[in-house]
Amino acid sequence: MGSNEEEEEYRKLSKKEIEDEVSKLKGWHIVKGKLNRTIEFDNFVQAFSFMTRVAMEAEKMNHHPEWCNVYNKVTIDLVTHDIGGAVSNYDVKLARTINKLIG
Repeated sequence: MGSNEEEEEYRKLSKKEIEDEVSKLKGWHIVKGKLNRTIEFDNFVQAFSFMTRVAMEAEKMNHHPEWCNVYNKVTIDLVTHDIGGAVSNYDVKLARTINKLIG
């Protein structure tokens, strides 16, 4: 049996692990030590609706993004403060979830 993701602890990723994961995450880059993506929508309502869906998933994970919304753009930074502001397995997991919500 595999491990239960619900019980998985935050784990800081090595530089190599981060590079490997980012290469598999469409649209994501490392900017200033954080997983970063900007998504553009047709309008503000679509952008805000997307943020609401992400917020619900982030709350389930108890792992929340740093983000900014200006009209139709949402910029997201993911980093884990509980491990000193490094990129963790939870940041990658949330980035995958966000990509699924984008479609």
